[in-house]
Amino acid sequence: MSKIAIIDDDPDILDASSLVLTSKGYEVMTATNPDDGYKLVKGNKPDLIILDVMMNEPDDGFFLAQKFRKEKINTPIIMYTSVSKSFGMEYGINEMVPVDEFVEKPISPEQLLEKVEKLIHFKAGR
Repeated sequence: MSKIAIIDDDPDILDASSLVLTSKGYEVMTATNPDDGYKLVKGNKPDLIILDVMMNEPDDGFFLAQKFRKEKINTPIIMYTSVSKSFGMEYGINEMVPVDEFVEKPISPEQLLEKVEKLIHFKAGR
């Protein structure tokens, strides 16, 4: 089954996302900060990355996504955000924000699985 790396500093989000994904047979690995998340992705080569925008710094997720892409890590990325609701901001996907999907937190289990399955199947078809 596919491996998914979740990088988020919120233990409740890590636990909930991990529970939903492991219940469907995915192998889930987690990290709570950008440095550990980077090492996790480099060392385990997951099939999908779920990445929070705000961790230690408000833009940690953006910088980590950019770092992955600069290093030619083309693994699909779902970015969790609560910023757009809180601040009324809308993000678009571009070279500054090199992710495949944005998802507002909190996310329903059904929506999470829909996004994950879409990107895992897309990657398999590349």
